[in-house]
Amino acid sequence: MRRRFNPYTLPPRLRTAREIARQLIIPFCIFQAIRTVFLPTTFDVILLLIFLLIAIAFHFEFF
Repeated sequence: MRRRFNPYTLPPRLRTAREIARQLIIPFCIFQAIRTVFLPTTFDVILLLIFLLIAIAFHFEFF
């Protein structure tokens, strides 16, 4: 049986890093989307997809 993820069991330093990442992922996604529109390379598209997956994971609390 799988245990539920509880963010309060993390060490304080890791919890702080997680909250900082949660606040910064949306600006990173916006910046990367603008960059991908103007200079579409394979790396930019893959990086944008990774950022979007992380943002979705934070939104639905998978991460």
